[in-house]
Amino acid sequence: MSKPTPTPLDSITAAAEQVRQQLKLKAFDAEGVAHLDNFIRAQRGILGPAERPGVVMALGCFLGQCLVEVYRGEWGTGKDRTTGVGLGGRFFFNPFYLVDAQLNEGESASVAAFFASIPQRLKSPPAARKAWIS
Repeated sequence: MSKPTPTPLDSITAAAEQVRQQLKLKAFDAEGVAHLDNFIRAQRGILGPAERPGVVMALGCFLGQCLVEVYRGEWGTGKDRTTGVGLGGRFFFNPFYLVDAQLNEGESASVAAFFASIPQRLKSPPAARKAWIS
């Protein structure tokens, strides 16, 4: 009997688990994201262009899975057709973009700082719609 074809979600969670094991992290949690942040910082100057897409993909899977497990997020597809994590029915974050941004910009785009900002974002009320815009 043949194995069932893995779904995109299966592939994402498998990649996240592989990163967790390779980085020797205990869980998909804030501590794991702090280690991820340090790992990205260390890779900034040495990551070659040929390996960058694969690294961004793998590390983004890990970051996204941390959002799913800590903040009860859900993997999905955004309005722009990108893969990301929805939170609280109001937010959609692309973890691959976030990893890439830290690789490009350094500490100003820290994934750990972003991750730590989520509770405040979830507490803030939704932006009010402007009545004068039609």
